[in-house]
Amino acid sequence: MVLFSLVATHSDVDLETVARMSNGSSQVATTVLKSAQPDAAPVVAGTVVLATCNRYELYCEAPSAADVEAARSAVISEISEQSNLPESYVSRAFSTRTGEDVAQHLFAVSSGLDSAVVGEREIAGQVRRALINAQESQTASGPLVRLFEAATRTAKEVGSRTALGSRGLSIVSVALDLATDISDSRDWSATKVVIFGTGAYAGATMSLLQERGCTDVSVYSSSGRAESFAAARGGVPLDSETLVGALAEADVVIGCSGSENQVSAEDVRQVRPLGAKPLIVIDLALTHDFDPAIASLENVELITLESVRMAAPEEQAESLREARRIVVQSASEFNTQLNARAMDASIVALRKHTTAVLDTEIARVRAQHGCTAAAEEVEFALRRMVRQLLHVPTVRARELAAEGRQDDYISALEALYGISVEQPAPAAEKVLPADADASEAAGRAASA
Repeated sequence: MVLFSLVATHSDVDLETVARMSNGSSQVATTVLKSAQPDAAPVVAGTVVLATCNRYELYCEAPSAADVEAARSAVISEISEQSNLPESYVSRAFSTRTGEDVAQHLFAVSSGLDSAVVGEREIAGQVRRALINAQESQTASGPLVRLFEAATRTAKEVGSRTALGSRGLSIVSVALDLATDISDSRDWSATKVVIFGTGAYAGATMSLLQERGCTDVSVYSSSGRAESFAAARGGVPLDSETLVGALAEADVVIGCSGSENQVSAEDVRQVRPLGAKPLIVIDLALTHDFDPAIASLENVELITLESVRMAAPEEQAESLREARRIVVQSASEFNTQLNARAMDASIVALRKHTTAVLDTEIARVRAQHGCTAAAEEVEFALRRMVRQLLHVPTVRARELAAEGRQDDYISALEALYGISVEQPAPAAEKVLPADADASEAAGRAASA
């Protein structure tokens, strides 16, 4: 069992590429796990997909280190198929992490250290929902469940032991700050807002608007969820007929739905003719709710994820150092525990093999001498000797696991004793309860 990850983020890849590759991301994990030939073991044993507005990451389990490259190729091929992009293009866009780097990166992501806004609050919830979605679709293997649960614990520890996140910064809050700076009026209580989307990200947007005193908020969703969203969080639900009038009167429009029905520059021009009051458009959807060309329209200001990234404030150096120290330590501990668990099957196999040999010899002694005191003494001595002989191999198994060399141990067992180590089938993992918006939040547009 080996964990690896494919990572494409705002740090290394432009957001357009991230958006294009993540098209169809909800199908990738399920399809990859079913892609094995009949009667053949799958080359990918588990997958969890983390797709947000500025990253597309896939965390996978391969049967062994030797299978990682084949597993990677299978995942890349499926992403290419779902996104209609060449495999070579997709392959170049992703970096591959193995070993302790897998946990260290995910823990940093969950803690907000790899975000456009360092210390942002939303990402920890998105990591948790990625696991929930994988559990519900039955693509999360046991080791991946433990990896993501450890990431959540690490994020909580970073939050409680450092100043990161204490300022309440998020992608939405920075975007609203930008809107405030360029607005003619800095008074949100007098601002009319239209939100596209009803997922968790839209919910976070609604909460922040309410904190700033904004009460005139309308919500539109092409999925038809606007009414239930508004009933739970406030605001006025819109449909396709009332949307036009709301857009004509809006001061700020916020897109976080990722709908395929992108609003074009011509759509905006028809709703808001020349001479209309200024409009600020905040487009935070991964696949863009608004055509970037609207930035060229008169009296229209466009704020994008790239704008947010450039405007995000830097956190204090000491907080970052402490957070990174926590992440590195947590990743090291997780990796040690993971390797130790993987070694358990090897230890069991060796003990089972040795016990079988011992039982055979004891049976021979009993056949020759019966249940005599001498036979009992021989059995006692043999069992004590076997326990002593197993002590060093057991200790070495733990040591090699801590060094990440469990494959060396397994190979040695096979070479010396002909023991074939089989990993036990993973027990069913408990599916954590999803929140009301989990299904939509799992989509690209509803996440940050």
